[in-house]
Amino acid sequence: MKLEMICTGEEVLAGQIVDTNAAWVADTLMDHGIEMQQRMTVGDRLEDLIQAFQQRSQHADIILVNGGIGPTSDDMSSLAMAMAIGEPQVENKEWRQRLTQWFAKNQRPMPVNNLKQAMLPESAIMVDNPVGTACGFRVKLNRAWLFFTPGVPFELKRMVTDQFIPFIKNEFDLDKPVKVTKLLTIGGGESFLAEKLQDIHLPEGIELGYRSSMPYIEIKIFARGEKAIAHLDSVAAEINICLADLIVAKNQLSLAAELHQLLLDSGKTLAIAESCTGGMLSSQLVDFAGSSRYLVHSIVSYSNAAKVNLLGVDESIIDIHGAVSIETVEQMAEGARAVLDSDYALATSGIAGPDGGTDEKPVGTVAIALACREQIFSQILQLPARSRGLVRSLTCAVALDMLRRKLNKTAVLVNYPSYKKGN
Repeated sequence: MKLEMICTGEEVLAGQIVDTNAAWVADTLMDHGIEMQQRMTVGDRLEDLIQAFQQRSQHADIILVNGGIGPTSDDMSSLAMAMAIGEPQVENKEWRQRLTQWFAKNQRPMPVNNLKQAMLPESAIMVDNPVGTACGFRVKLNRAWLFFTPGVPFELKRMVTDQFIPFIKNEFDLDKPVKVTKLLTIGGGESFLAEKLQDIHLPEGIELGYRSSMPYIEIKIFARGEKAIAHLDSVAAEINICLADLIVAKNQLSLAAELHQLLLDSGKTLAIAESCTGGMLSSQLVDFAGSSRYLVHSIVSYSNAAKVNLLGVDESIIDIHGAVSIETVEQMAEGARAVLDSDYALATSGIAGPDGGTDEKPVGTVAIALACREQIFSQILQLPARSRGLVRSLTCAVALDMLRRKLNKTAVLVNYPSYKKGN
């Protein structure tokens, strides 16, 4: 089975928005052992859409089309599909009724242009959208089924999960079962990781892939076929031994997701004091429901006055050692922990740039501390200073990793090949 995806929309094509839908679809399909062979983006132009549907339907078995089924004039996917197949659009009575009921239920008048969403190619089979007004549908053209989905992310995700994946599994005989294990790493570049793993023996049917999404490099272990899948755990274990301290999570999207679960399981509490990361650290944890069970407070102590007055940092410490120092960040962490007597506290301070660096402390210099009830762990690192955002996200990753290691009862401070130790 050959599966492709066509993403529509001028805003996507022009780079005005990042196409997170396509990334989510590919990742979700892979979790089900379904690989995507090709993806293309087409703007909101009728002729281009018609051409894309006609051409790709001669090569693919199934095509997921995302976007262009809304009520506005630039939503052209349904019309383009009808013209590509050479048939009229007809009103789907069931969906018109659903639209009428939806607007009545929400006590809103239905704009006339919403009726456009009930107009489908004549041979189309309706695909339910229980969380929105855009009607999904599928049509057969040449060798391919084209499966049309809304661009709104939560509507797309519901349709893919409830409709698209079951359709694939029911209609197509997948050549081989595919399983993927994902290992999240920090502190080493792609070339470094590849060199470290070059001598690992990969059984037939297993291959490695690398994906850079800073602050992480994700290693994907693809296993195709039952025999390969049987070796998947042993290959992952060998990679784990090879990379040791660089692997921070398995089958997780982020370090924050890994730490969130560890904190929930531990029953421990956490406080945070942030300077250079400016709330990014706590925000990553608050993204997850249930974080209130462990995150007691977070203080963005950006100025030196805030460090002194809110966290109790000794002003003379800042005068002597500077805001970006082991001495200051340790007092920040202990001050944050003491406020509500939390089990742990993380603190960050650094020079994110693009200005503010010195010869002694260049841009990318960060100090990070983890305060526990019994001791404080701290370090200064010189991080890659390619951008302000990168320095901040890398700082968060290291801070989260320090607490992850503490909860896992392993060494809190380790060497990251891509991050230099500071003084």
